[in-house]
Amino acid sequence: MDNALYVGLSRQMVLRKEMDIIANNIANLDTTGFKVESLLHKTDPQAPAMTLGGPKPVKFVSTDGVARDFGQGALRQTGGELDLAIDGQGFFRVQADDGERFTRDGRFRTDEIGRLTTQQGQPVMDEGGGEITIDPEKGPVSIAKDGTVSQGAERIGKVGVFTFESLAALEKTGDNQYRNTSNLMPQPAAEAALRQGMLEGSNVQAILQITRMVEVSRAYESTAKMIDSEADLSRRSVERLGRVQ
Repeated sequence: MDNALYVGLSRQMVLRKEMDIIANNIANLDTTGFKVESLLHKTDPQAPAMTLGGPKPVKFVSTDGVARDFGQGALRQTGGELDLAIDGQGFFRVQADDGERFTRDGRFRTDEIGRLTTQQGQPVMDEGGGEITIDPEKGPVSIAKDGTVSQGAERIGKVGVFTFESLAALEKTGDNQYRNTSNLMPQPAAEAALRQGMLEGSNVQAILQITRMVEVSRAYESTAKMIDSEADLSRRSVERLGRVQ
């Protein structure tokens, strides 16, 4: 009976983590460029606490990482001169204090010296890894589908869009950004197109997430009832043994 309790508790721990991820998805329903996540499960064979002809090993439940759906979110018109959306696969590359980051969040602005930056002030890198500087005195900014940035007839840079052979190379770091944790080199995303004056919305589907939240909640309650039942059975068994002695 102890084994059943431990397996049930391991299941509850996984369900709580899954509920946290679902809640985070829903909270980021309107976050620019956010990608929906889901928890991966696996069985974890371990030696039983005690067994009298029971199964060996006992299979507990544990997490096996977080899966992320990098599918395209809907593009919405904003009219912002420096708002950019990526139509297709790829990421903007930005320079953080501790290294490069990759993001789909195209809510860009300029800093005090005219550099194109993220909302956090991180420089947006061009196709060659350099910075893009905009002079407000040269007039409106035009950004072509291939990322070319122009002011009037002057070309001032090209916003880089990059992708990876395997998106498993990317690790979430916060602020809707990712870090390359592998030896894979980012490659130009030749098929992606930039849309000026637009932003990519989250790819979270609210109905699916709410439905999954209800399923997880019911599974948690069912497991809790099973644990209570097993604990009650164990208690009554001990009481009966005490009366026999």
